[in-house]
Parts: sequence; structure tokens; C-alpha cells
Amino acid sequence: MPVGWVVALAAALFAVGAVGVLVRRNPLIMFMAAEMMWNAAALAFVAYAEAWHDLSGQVMAFLVVGTAAAEVGIGLALIVWYYHRRPRLDIDEASRLRG
Repeated sequence: MPVGWVVALAAALFAVGAVGVLVRRNPLIMFMAAEMMWNAAALAFVAYAEAWHDLSGQVMAFLVVGTAAAEVGIGLALIVWYYHRRPRLDIDEASRLRG
């Protein structure tokens, strides 16, 4: 498969994720869209690593997946904590919180 097609797929996934973060107001949907952007970056790293016959892109993809896993742990903990305090998930209400 040509590397250009894989990079185009990664760009499309990144664009869909960016639109999801910018348009949606639900924190869970925004969180999933951000994860889609992380995965698109990892896909681009792997595609270029295969094209250049170099393992550094795959190592970077591994680091991206590890960072995304850490983000999932912290982000979901914050979302669950916020949901227990207020039963309605709305990012506009969360941005007005103080203290």
C-alpha cells in the first residue's frame, strides 16, 4: 500500500478528531476525539517508519500510545470525579468552576 494513502487516512482521522473536539460539548465525546487524534499521529509515524525502513517512527508510535494511555487514565478519572459532583456533563459548566 502506498505511504501516501496511509498518511491521507491519518490526516482524515486527525481532521475528524479535531472537528469532534471543536464542535462537541460533551467531555466524553471530546475525549474520544482527542484519542482519535493521538491514534492518527501514531499511524503517520508508523507509515513513515515503514516507508523509510527505520524503526524510530515505530518507537515514536509506541511513545504516543503510552502517552495516550496515561491521558486516558487521568482524563477519565477527572471526568468521573466531575460527574459525581454534578450529574450533567457539560464542558461550558466545567469551565466556570472555581476552586
